[in-house]
Amino acid sequence: MFSILKDWREQRVLDNSEFTHADWMQAAERIVILDRLDEDEMTRLFELATLFLHDKSITGAQGFEITDAVRRSIALQACLPILNLSLEWYAGWSSIIIYPGSYTSESTTVDEFGIVHEGHQHRSGEAWLRGPIILSWKDAKHSGERDGHNVVIHEFVHKLDMLNGRANGFPPMQPDMDPTRWTETMERGFADFQKHRKAGLDRYGATNPAEFFAVLSEVFFETPQKLMDAYPDIYEIMVKFFCQTPLGPKS
Repeated sequence: MFSILKDWREQRVLDNSEFTHADWMQAAERIVILDRLDEDEMTRLFELATLFLHDKSITGAQGFEITDAVRRSIALQACLPILNLSLEWYAGWSSIIIYPGSYTSESTTVDEFGIVHEGHQHRSGEAWLRGPIILSWKDAKHSGERDGHNVVIHEFVHKLDMLNGRANGFPPMQPDMDPTRWTETMERGFADFQKHRKAGLDRYGATNPAEFFAVLSEVFFETPQKLMDAYPDIYEIMVKFFCQTPLGPKS
């Protein structure tokens, strides 16, 4: 019964969408990494993005104007990681805040002696546990250009990671996945990445396991061959986790 009601509500949202298929196609054409999707996948992404915009609010900060083009761009890239999952993977929070450019965020760290340090950091994005996602449009508007960097995917993958608590690089597994294998594979890769530079992989991923997962997820969707070349075993478990094969079924 609940499934029937859910399907009916979702279909009603899709039927009353403010955007046409042509609108979504126009937005998708500006996001280069989407060109690997076939017609059925693209249609499914458009539907998922429509439901996403119905479920989440997108607001501007510091006077930034949220246009329809901005909304569609954010929605398409946010929904790419969950294309073969479901919108339920983004449950438990409701808003995205977009600044025109990088913004300053207060930070608190505790050193090895227990001393608390207060500071400020310039950020291009962040994801809060049970809170909003914050993005810099200056950075987000260039996401999806197949350069290995995608702040939208990065922050939304943090949200997947947070489904079972604070981001730690260990998101909920798919039913057919082995959590032990995920842990061993990611820990081995992270330890290696802290010691060695890898072509096409942002060194920010060496910060901690959560950032390692998010950075490699960017590469998985943007420049998957770079991930395959650096860590084929991580590419393989990400294929299972995201239920997608960006390099194709023969990879």
